[in-house]
Amino acid sequence: MHKTHPKPVSFQDELADCLSACLECAHTCASCADACLAEDSVADLRGCIRTDLDCADICTATARVLSRQTAFGESPAATQVKACRDACQKCASHCESHRSHHAHCAHCADACNACAAACDRLLGVID
Repeated sequence: MHKTHPKPVSFQDELADCLSACLECAHTCASCADACLAEDSVADLRGCIRTDLDCADICTATARVLSRQTAFGESPAATQVKACRDACQKCASHCESHRSHHAHCAHCADACNACAAACDRLLGVID
């Protein structure tokens, strides 16, 4: 869709990769939170659930901001991408601590790390 924009930004590949990573991460974080709720040790996973849900919301908001290319340089996109990267790093760290016991946390940590890396690549071309 981005490539059909009449005035596309010059960093289409990085933008598309970041947007895709944000959507994948949002889905994975929401699924991880749901899986954590089904665990017998749910009380021990409260922090993980919270960071999963925060990260999912921030990733979704970031994808929405990145979907708008008009006047991109005037938008708060870079600030939003930085917030997304930070949320992904925090969520990945939380999920990493549960990786050995919960496969869903391992998948979530991987998705968060991938999204944080995509955010860094995009920031490298827009900052």
